[in-house]
Amino acid sequence: GAKRGLFSNEAGMGSTPHAHAMANVEKPHDQGVVAMIGVFIDTFVVLTMTALVVISTLYANGGPLADGSEDGFTKANLMQNAFSTVFGENLGGIFVAVCLLFFAFSTILSWNFFGKLNVQYLFKNNKVAVVIYSVIAIVFIFLGSLASNDLVWELTDFFNYLMVIPNAIALIALGK
Repeated sequence: GAKRGLFSNEAGMGSTPHAHAMANVEKPHDQGVVAMIGVFIDTFVVLTMTALVVISTLYANGGPLADGSEDGFTKANLMQNAFSTVFGENLGGIFVAVCLLFFAFSTILSWNFFGKLNVQYLFKNNKVAVVIYSVIAIVFIFLGSLASNDLVWELTDFFNYLMVIPNAIALIALGK
């Protein structure tokens, strides 16, 4: 749960301040409120609804996991099975696939944007460095589409943890 929570709202990673810093607002406080609302909606609304769908469809009386059997269920297909029990096998799978498409696409775009901002800053707006970064990012996106789900999730978690380390060090160093 903690791994998915870190992946979900990126709290403490230091990645979303890039997007909030680029916002053109009259008062920075307003953008801070938007940032907090985003974490709240994602963590408490979307993730709670997701958990309730899984619990009420798969683990409730008569659900496929109510008896403790986990045959055919993995962490990668839990949501698809949960929505398939309500919407039917075809529509449930399509619904989850479309949601994953939008979530994955927006995540790829935002992380690529954050990476480009960092490369521009580190290499003093060197256009060659940005092109090299973009090519490397596209190669990793392609390789990720070929790898197994479990490997992709483990690598994502690992690199998320690596982003937390410098941010935590900076927070401790700047704190009194």
